[in-house]
Amino acid sequence: MKDVASAAGVALKTVSRVVNGEPGVHPVTAERVRAAIDRLGYSRNESARMLRRGRTATIGLVIGDVADPFYSGLSRAVEDIVIEHGCLLLSGSSGEEPGRERELVETFCARRVDGLIVVPAGEDHTYLRPELEAGTPVIFADRPPGAGIDVDTVLADNVGGAVRAVRHLMGHGHHRIAFLGDAPEIFTAAERLKGYREAMGGLYDERLVSMRPPSLEGVRAALARMAALDGPPSALFTGNGRYTVTALRALAGRRVALVGFDDFELADLLDPKVSVVAQDPASMGRVAAELLFRRLRGDAGPPQHVELPVRLVARGSGELPPPA
Repeated sequence: MKDVASAAGVALKTVSRVVNGEPGVHPVTAERVRAAIDRLGYSRNESARMLRRGRTATIGLVIGDVADPFYSGLSRAVEDIVIEHGCLLLSGSSGEEPGRERELVETFCARRVDGLIVVPAGEDHTYLRPELEAGTPVIFADRPPGAGIDVDTVLADNVGGAVRAVRHLMGHGHHRIAFLGDAPEIFTAAERLKGYREAMGGLYDERLVSMRPPSLEGVRAALARMAALDGPPSALFTGNGRYTVTALRALAGRRVALVGFDDFELADLLDPKVSVVAQDPASMGRVAAELLFRRLRGDAGPPQHVELPVRLVARGSGELPPPA
């Protein structure tokens, strides 16, 4: 910067004002400074600038699994907002392991990230209290934090989406509807089960519910068990995109009425096309990141709890009638 000031024949403070876009510099002088910057190839040291402000220009993101299309969509949206603000995103996957979640968060905090966005795997987040008390903003996305931690949270309408899926199947004549969901300790899985039970009402039969991490063998076994009941299911509601794909593989081409929670690639090219309750992971990522940067700009208002809407996309599979 001193070389630029010398080349342009101005004071160091004048160069600083031009570089940082501050007012008070005559346009002719500012143009002379910019020409000297171009000629000398000067670039501002963002790291030094942020460190002087007590910032590192880095944001930490913890998601469930980067291989899951939902989380990759959320992550990309967060990254876009982070880049817009001139920062760098550090991210990692917890693999739905609470210990790994905590390890990632503590590693990011040790690197002094300016803020965190967390998709939690566990239910105990008291380990975050020192960071929160130190002023590090933390946003939870997709799932809320454990008891005793009240911070900004961005969720989808999991219960309402499940209710819509089940009622849609009921509207097409189905009364024995199975629910295949992820492990019950996962917040979103539990919320979707809650919506399923609410919609089924007096027709709820726990024998039509299977909740465990998705695997082809597990889904095949669950479907075989349900098919052997005196009242087998005529329709399926699957609790997330991975479960929907796994169920379709397990069905091996059999046409069964089905609505899945989460849209997925090629759902509209199958036969029948797959009906889904679609949420918007990119919107969730954007809202969470924008909330974070609002906090970084000094917003000290009470924690916000945002619930994003979902929508039913009827494509064909959810409209199949019960077997004659």
